[in-house]
Amino acid sequence: MTPTALPALPHALDRTVLIHAPREGVFRYFTDSRRFAAWWGGGSTIDPRPGGAVRIRYPNGVEAAGQILEIEAPERIVFTYGYASGQPIPPGASRVTVALFEESDGTRLELRHEFAEASVRDQHVGGWRYQLAVFANVAADEAHGGATMRIDRWLATWSEPDAARRAAALREVAADDVLFHDRHGCVAGRGELEAHLVAVAQFFPGVRLERAGEVRHCQGEALADWVARAVDGAERGRGTNLYRFAPDGRIVAVTGFWTA
Repeated sequence: MTPTALPALPHALDRTVLIHAPREGVFRYFTDSRRFAAWWGGGSTIDPRPGGAVRIRYPNGVEAAGQILEIEAPERIVFTYGYASGQPIPPGASRVTVALFEESDGTRLELRHEFAEASVRDQHVGGWRYQLAVFANVAADEAHGGATMRIDRWLATWSEPDAARRAAALREVAADDVLFHDRHGCVAGRGELEAHLVAVAQFFPGVRLERAGEVRHCQGEALADWVARAVDGAERGRGTNLYRFAPDGRIVAVTGFWTA
């Protein structure tokens, strides 16, 4: 199918967001209809080839449609956009360009949506602000689906008596330059963190940390409550950790807040 020719589109809105996920994973949301529907709405589909159909079904029942003009994985996709009802614009009446760039914290998404009329452009500003926030969360949630496992491994290292196993666990779940801050620690780097854990074992012998409740993840950061227990199970303290993750899922920073 030959992509439909577009009218002049002199009015554009631009938006940039940082998605805390690898670029290849982010781009899959433009090539896989299941993922595409996860951030647009159930029933949305995409045919990832030039001339392929783009169909969007919003949760409120509004339907939009378009056609892919260009696609270059994992960097760029261009497609037309309009509404099945014809209002405020019919299918094929505007153009969306999405470009993805690798960043140390994930993927920078740059969007441009071009229109024939400024008034129609202005109607879409709030919608894209919301829709890209949904997209950033959906993509980050998938990329960091192992966050709970990594947090549990992190907590377990605090009571691991074997130095080799402790070091191996930290290599698995934490970045080389991981940062840790709480009431009793202010360390930078995995080597310094390992030394800090040795000191913790000396001053709090037998105490272990356990996660309490579900992990709450958003945009590459997570909150997890914890309880510190003595050998006999008695509670010795509790608090909440804020975790920040690298695009590859490893922990890059932890801030601990003691509440008891």
